[in-house]
Amino acid sequence: MQNQNQDLINTSKNIGINNWSIVNDDVMGGVSTSEITLNEKNKLVFQGNLSLENNGGFASIRLNISEKNLDDVNSFELRFKGDGNIYKLRLRQNNSRVSYSCDFKSKKNEWMVVKLPLEKFIATWRGYTYKEYADLEAEKITSLSLLISDKQQGRFNLEIDYIKAVK
Repeated sequence: MQNQNQDLINTSKNIGINNWSIVNDDVMGGVSTSEITLNEKNKLVFQGNLSLENNGGFASIRLNISEKNLDDVNSFELRFKGDGNIYKLRLRQNNSRVSYSCDFKSKKNEWMVVKLPLEKFIATWRGYTYKEYADLEAEKITSLSLLISDKQQGRFNLEIDYIKAVK
């Protein structure tokens, strides 16, 4: 059977470029900032400043994908250009408190494609890992987030071409 890809974000097809929300550490007193924009090349840009002040240390953007049928998805493929930082793709199921997170490392000013298998996603909540949670179930995913954290203080810039769900 051939792999079947479903575009969750594809800037060349105008898929997933609207309706993002920003969730930064200011929800807990931090002062990190971020924004999501389209650049002149029609790529999504997640950028801002990660600050560790006031016990801060994360910035993220979130997109509702509950209308997508993710049955039988076994991985996610991303094409991006970064700044050398490590980012996380986070997926949330239904109304669960935990998110399922998988790291990916960028190389400064270099376009990259990474494939993140479902089994590599780890249950996390507020920066803590929870091994006792059930594995991620693709058909229950309702949102995806891109996040920077882990004390990577300073300016950040991640350019996204696409994120695909792969069957």
